[in-house]
Amino acid sequence: MAALPEGFPPAVRIKDLKAHAGQEVSLQGWLYNMRSKGKLAFLLMRDGSGICQAVVFQGDVSPEVFERAKSLTQETALVLRGSARGDERSPGGVEIGVKDLRIVHQGPEYPIGPKEHGPDFLLTNRHLWLRSRKQAAIARVRHQVKRAISGFFDGDGFVQVDAPIFTPSACEGTSNLFELEYFEEGKAYLTQSGQLYMEAAAMALGKVYCFGPTFRAERSKTRRHLTEFWMVEPEVAYCDLNGVMDLAERFLCHVVRHCLENCREDLKELERDASKLEKILPPFPRVSYDEAAAILKRKNVSFAWGDDFGAPQETAISEEFDRPVMVHRYPADVKAFYMKRDPADEKLALCVDVLAPEGFGEIIGGGQRADDLSYLEAQIGKHGLPKEAFEWYLDLRRYGSVPHGGFGLGVERTTAWICGTEHIRETIAFPRMLYRIYP
Repeated sequence: MAALPEGFPPAVRIKDLKAHAGQEVSLQGWLYNMRSKGKLAFLLMRDGSGICQAVVFQGDVSPEVFERAKSLTQETALVLRGSARGDERSPGGVEIGVKDLRIVHQGPEYPIGPKEHGPDFLLTNRHLWLRSRKQAAIARVRHQVKRAISGFFDGDGFVQVDAPIFTPSACEGTSNLFELEYFEEGKAYLTQSGQLYMEAAAMALGKVYCFGPTFRAERSKTRRHLTEFWMVEPEVAYCDLNGVMDLAERFLCHVVRHCLENCREDLKELERDASKLEKILPPFPRVSYDEAAAILKRKNVSFAWGDDFGAPQETAISEEFDRPVMVHRYPADVKAFYMKRDPADEKLALCVDVLAPEGFGEIIGGGQRADDLSYLEAQIGKHGLPKEAFEWYLDLRRYGSVPHGGFGLGVERTTAWICGTEHIRETIAFPRMLYRIYP
């Protein structure tokens, strides 16, 4: 921590103030808002962990400090000293009776005020918009989502393995990948998934996961798409489709439960109806693609059998349930080349998408991987993929091939669902979208 002014007691974080009620403390942070009335100035101060009210009474401070308090502009960096006292009317249930106040830095008029700003303005000023109460709350929930993800897999016997960002080939073709020249090696791509590498790692370690950024060059501007996002991808040897669905169910329940336990105040700030998250308990409904198509037909939602589900179809299906729904066994033609066919119906793939309730769409996609060498060789040829780029992947079927499966979960979509946030661009600090790479 930075040195405090002489005579100031140790600094505490706002989130910890309740434990210091009745004590004199120092706070280091920024002015979120201020109003003054007669002999009183009410400062809303933030420090990243929360917001509290600091009351400056003219009779408790020197004239210089009182004038200083009334002159503060929004987002002035300051340090104050005062007594922490319980007050349930104040944010966090504690307020500070100020005794001294020092300005660290005072800038010009802050560009983001209480008036309405358009999304383009806010995204251009994303580096400042992050300081707002709701954006900070979303950031803290995202942090807890990531903690829950790692905690679940680490506690379930998985080994984290880092997948490369540069890849010589693509999981599903190169049409939606960012391409670059890789020295004398020719073309390379920014990864769209670490899955193929996790399949290799699973054959060595049994249960593995990777967790990092992925990139999709889709020319999409929907509220569910980013060009750069974070994904966790577990992969398990000796695992079939049912095992994949069981794992996804346990995993999602853990993530939601963790956020309910650790993010109550942030969810309240976001006006999220926590009762809807409290319903996220096993078992999740499991419906086949055919059963999902029947739901769409009953609801008169436009759809042709054999197509993948888009946002309107996913929303219509998820409206039938109060918790995530697992849609399994899609037509193989709309899924990736590495998906295993259903032995009971070769037209179908042993795959699953998990659709979040309340219209938040697909948050998990996965399934059982093809483990037969000749089938995969034929699929690579059918999809026009360069076989030489996948020889290492085919080796996994040449040497000790076993049934295996896994899935990928997008952090931003999951965070948007838990927060109840309409657009996933708010769930990552600096979103990258089709027409935005600044700041």
